[in-house]
Amino acid sequence: MAKELIGKKILVTGVVQGVGFRPFIFGLARSLGLNGTVQNSGYGVLILVEGPRESVDKFSNEICARPPVLASISKCLVNEMPLQGFREFRIERTGGRVTGDSVVPPDAATCRQCRSEIFDPADRHYQYPFTNCTNCGPRFTILKKLPYDRPWTSMAEFAMCGHCTGEYEDPGDRRFHAQPVACPECGPKVWLVDRAGRRIEGDWIANARRLLSGGQIIAIKSLGGFHLACNGMDPLPIRILRLRKGRPAKPLAVMCRDLDIVREYCIVSPEEESLLNSPSAPIVVLAKKNPFRLPDELAPSLNSLGVMLPYTPLHLLLFKQDLNVLVMTSGNLTGLPLVADNERAMNELKGIADFFLLHNRDIVHRCDDSVVRFTCGDVQFFRRARGYVPQPIELSSEALNADVIDYIGTGGDMKNTFCLLRKGKAYVSQHFGSIDTVEGLDHYKQSLHKFCELIGARPALAGYDLHPGFYSSAIARSLFPGATGIQHHHAHMASCMAENGLDGDVIGIILDGTGYGTDGHIWGFEMITGGYVDFSREFHLEYLPLPGGDKAVRSPWLAASAYLISLLGQEGFEMAATLFPGKSDQLEIIQKMVDRKINSPLASSCGRLFDAASAILNICLENSYEGQAAIEIGELAPKAFNQLEPYAYEITDDVIGITPLVRAMVNDYLEKVSKTVIVKKFHDTLVKMILDCALKVRTKNSNNRVVLSGGCWHNNYLLTAATRVLKDEEFNVFIHSKVPPGDGGISLGQAMVIFHRQMLNF
Repeated sequence: MAKELIGKKILVTGVVQGVGFRPFIFGLARSLGLNGTVQNSGYGVLILVEGPRESVDKFSNEICARPPVLASISKCLVNEMPLQGFREFRIERTGGRVTGDSVVPPDAATCRQCRSEIFDPADRHYQYPFTNCTNCGPRFTILKKLPYDRPWTSMAEFAMCGHCTGEYEDPGDRRFHAQPVACPECGPKVWLVDRAGRRIEGDWIANARRLLSGGQIIAIKSLGGFHLACNGMDPLPIRILRLRKGRPAKPLAVMCRDLDIVREYCIVSPEEESLLNSPSAPIVVLAKKNPFRLPDELAPSLNSLGVMLPYTPLHLLLFKQDLNVLVMTSGNLTGLPLVADNERAMNELKGIADFFLLHNRDIVHRCDDSVVRFTCGDVQFFRRARGYVPQPIELSSEALNADVIDYIGTGGDMKNTFCLLRKGKAYVSQHFGSIDTVEGLDHYKQSLHKFCELIGARPALAGYDLHPGFYSSAIARSLFPGATGIQHHHAHMASCMAENGLDGDVIGIILDGTGYGTDGHIWGFEMITGGYVDFSREFHLEYLPLPGGDKAVRSPWLAASAYLISLLGQEGFEMAATLFPGKSDQLEIIQKMVDRKINSPLASSCGRLFDAASAILNICLENSYEGQAAIEIGELAPKAFNQLEPYAYEITDDVIGITPLVRAMVNDYLEKVSKTVIVKKFHDTLVKMILDCALKVRTKNSNNRVVLSGGCWHNNYLLTAATRVLKDEEFNVFIHSKVPPGDGGISLGQAMVIFHRQMLNF
């Protein structure tokens, strides 16, 4: 009996272009003896297939069961179709307009096969720094628009040689339809110059290794921008790099030759190993081994170190036997965007770098290294960028999936990202950092334009931060008529809700440094309730003055003095004089500013409380980088949670009073109580505050779902301890794992709030 023949039309959306999906489909169809076509379309991947019913059904099931390693399928729509009479299975040319249903993949670290080739003298890719295949290499950073085909990438100007064309067209080759395919004969080139632009003759690999080993600093054009690199095992070039970049204490990330080298210096869990070895290849924050045998200059006063593995062939080629650890920090001047092109690098970085390692493949999208850690059983982002962007966050709202309007959240001014909502997906941009400069604003606007083109978005409604001075908010108002201000901490709560697929009302425990409140004061220790549309403020830390505003943020000792004087009067003044000798004249000025309310904005900030505590304990008196005092006091908190008797505090109505806490901390410090004990008691006091307030809110409204958001939740002890005690009291606790808990995530919340408010109007 003849087998029944059927035809099917299959539409696959998600990350299915640039990941070897068409070759995978081609090979699968051939292995099952099926005929038809596969092509990239503006919608996704379109497959027409026909053959015996059993084989076609197996084909349909296998697509989702074992897709290529870099693929991520959102939808697989299967419909029967009339037989077309195909005689073979083939890959068709790309067609169809971009709809936003197809998603370009993030850049992927060099795969094992390509690594093997670049170290094989017999292979034609030997020592070639742009070796890649369908399983690895650049994607987002070289793509101008979809569909993902070579003419729309920065590889378009490099015509493939006969060898590369043969691989590209061979269905049995892993470079079959790999758009960035290249080799030494036809692909991009690398060269080395000094800061005057003079070429260094000879083998660039040998020269770069020699210079790095000799203590020189090299600006290296990488995948998404420039790195500033030096020998991470030699303290002298690290000191010089810090001096030239004006970065005295902020930790520097390192790149280690392989995982064995990482294990020599850091404690690495299986989950952290998996992150390091993943295609995303982020910087992973690891605990240092004790004793730490790398220079203290890498991460002074910290027990952790940001580490990554080489993720491009160029990086792999820089290491040698006695050069196992390289500093790899972002190539930019402080406060300016990441440098991505050769000319700008030579102009901006010549005061920092001794030499420049350049290449002629353009970077379309600047994209810094992602920074993560593993905590509470999942990934937590400090910075979400290379390796993850533009992978969207799938949203649970059916209304958004059907909506024809696109939405945008424009983020804040620090740790900035924007977020585009389109067809049930949230596209959070790469990390931009600070945008409060002309260069930062230009970068933001250019990136927004490119990103919209890439996914076919045309945002019509915008949400922005309420802070009247934010540049990101001014952009929203200028580009999107009718843009709406969203309170900072409401956006934090909404972002955590969105990535966890929550609807309805929740309890938001939002702890951060600075957020503009609806009353015109600075918020930052907030217990709020509500959902996407609106919120209510239930509890907050008592307001305390910050003399000089931003100056108090930069100088924790000043914030501590203001807290002491405001809370304890003359007793506090005398305590401050004892804690900060030599500053008596300044203390008198601070006292007058506080008493007379001169240039002393009020803040209920968790970040400023951490600053004050850090200064009281003489841990950090001046912040040389954002959050330094809070980070350094957090580093002294223990790894395990074993609660000590916390300090006292007072809850009156909706205000958490901290006078007893501050007085007790100072007294303990002056009485020579162990600093680590004080730090632990301080953290445990915050945990108890959080639990007490959450219990009061639950008693009031029976809400049992808690979301934790805000930059202070980067404090690992605070996060793990608070999560534990809340769960012990049977709260359902939700934390961030897809966007940062800090300001890098608020754009998602802004976009979700504006969407839900729009839905309310219909």
